[in-house]
Amino acid sequence: MLQLSRAQIEGLVTVDATSAEAVRDAYVAITDGRANLPPVGHLGFPQANGDCHIKYGHIAGDEVFAVKIAAGFYDNPAIGLPSSTGVVLVFSARTGQLEALLNDEGYLTDLRTGLGGAVASLALCRPEAREVLIVGSGTQAYWLARAFAALSDMRVSIWGRRPERAAALVARLGESGVTAAVAPDLEAACRRAEVIVTATPATEPLVRAAWVQPGCHITAIGADGPGKQELDTDLVAKADLCVADLLSQSLDHGEFAHARAAGLIAAADCTELGAVLSGRAKGRRRAEDITIADLTGVATQDIAMARCVLARAKGGNQP
Repeated sequence: MLQLSRAQIEGLVTVDATSAEAVRDAYVAITDGRANLPPVGHLGFPQANGDCHIKYGHIAGDEVFAVKIAAGFYDNPAIGLPSSTGVVLVFSARTGQLEALLNDEGYLTDLRTGLGGAVASLALCRPEAREVLIVGSGTQAYWLARAFAALSDMRVSIWGRRPERAAALVARLGESGVTAAVAPDLEAACRRAEVIVTATPATEPLVRAAWVQPGCHITAIGADGPGKQELDTDLVAKADLCVADLLSQSLDHGEFAHARAAGLIAAADCTELGAVLSGRAKGRRRAEDITIADLTGVATQDIAMARCVLARAKGGNQP
């Protein structure tokens, strides 16, 4: 059995074209019938401002399947600990034997979520869009900025509830060769942005419908469990296109769940990202459309990352 630490995994996979393509295929697998995705397990720890997700699944034809346990405890930075952690178990789809224990401490989740946010945004925004606003200044904002820098030529701005954290993140990104700027005012930044990506554990809306200009694309990734919300429900309701990574999850406990509960949208009003990426469904139709992607996180992404790690650990280049 292969056992890899976070440091070893970081040396094998990062933000690059191969990992981005693996994430794209992970979304497509959901809509072309290859994915077997049971419901997500969820544990909430409200007293500690934390939660834990258990995601698992298999992609038809793969020699392995994966089970991931990922936790987010959002007050941890105040005590010197990372906000996310986790582990990925990889099993043989032929024998059921454990083939690899990836002690990534949440790294693969952070990486694939950042890549997913960029992949979805670039597929749905206007081709000429150049201004992206990342709402949030934590770990996920870092990987989103890295992903946009690697996959596009967009200019990145970052807003955080605490300006000093946003400034520290911009400095950290600079050390990685990524240029970003602090957005001091959220409303002004939203009105200016052509792409908005929200990456917070918020439980009340941060981005208001009145702040979003025609033609803007929004990717919401923070609402990955019950009770979380980053977008004004009216904003979701007025969107010209609503796209989910996995519609059953988005309507149950994602960003779209609030608009659905209010009777403002239904499953028929939404499409899935994999269908857009594969060309089976239309994405943006008009330049002035407001489009929203709700990414709750799917096990096929974790499988894709595990495949990348194993392939490179064994000396290959492809996932």
